[in-house]
Amino acid sequence: MACTLVVYVCCRFVLVHRLILKANDLMVQMHMPALFIGHGSPMNVIEDNGFTRRLRKLGQELSRPKAILVVSAHWETGGTRVLTHKQPETMYDFYGFPDALYATTYPAPGAPAEARLAIEALKGISASSTEDRGLDHGAWAVLYHLFPKADIPVFQVSLDRKISFQEHFAVGKMLSSLREKGIMILGSGNIVHNLGRYHPDVDAEPFDWAVEFDDKIKALLVKRDMAGLIHIEKSGAELAKLAMPTAEHYLPLLYVLGASDAKDALSFPYEGMQNASMSMRMVLLNR
Repeated sequence: MACTLVVYVCCRFVLVHRLILKANDLMVQMHMPALFIGHGSPMNVIEDNGFTRRLRKLGQELSRPKAILVVSAHWETGGTRVLTHKQPETMYDFYGFPDALYATTYPAPGAPAEARLAIEALKGISASSTEDRGLDHGAWAVLYHLFPKADIPVFQVSLDRKISFQEHFAVGKMLSSLREKGIMILGSGNIVHNLGRYHPDVDAEPFDWAVEFDDKIKALLVKRDMAGLIHIEKSGAELAKLAMPTAEHYLPLLYVLGASDAKDALSFPYEGMQNASMSMRMVLLNR
């Protein structure tokens, strides 16, 4: 009788173990989304508003990834670099904010194994690894609300400041295969980002040109006009110059678009403006 019980328990253990392995395999094989988030001011970390509430709800709606690859407006380098740190620190790459913001951390583990998959995918441009930094606020400020438990491994891929919009899009395309390996691709920036016209009131009436540019990008996205989104200056140089005096906050969108394909459904989980001159639009491409 005792032997029979032992055999039964062992068989149950093996079965459960196999089910766990199968579940993990299914998670890895699940096609993860590509998501762009307009991150706005770092103050969104500690504020409760329509944008942050939508981020929290979106995190509950999305499939849980094995790891998250972030392309942030706040990491520009010469050449493409990939963060391979096992436990990246929370970076406070901003100044002049309340103490409560600097007391906030996002202790997510790093994802060195997945980062090496990204380096392999980017071998055509000789991407290099680094452990010399943490997660900048473009990454952790949105993840803080999206996945508040900070229990999903995170790594970053930098923006090469020397390449063209077309080449940024191509890098995103190189990374697209990671979505099939359980890795979410997250771009963090702002479609409209003009700090020179920033209004201290988060709910200030947005400038007409900011709304016009954001609407123009939405229309191009709906049409899946990738050429128009890459060569955005051709649709109105003066308007583009007002909406994005510098390109780094727009570029993460191109990585998300490059990592998508025609099978992805397009949606806008959040639309709105903050501080008169920043678009908080989210762009989700998912199966």
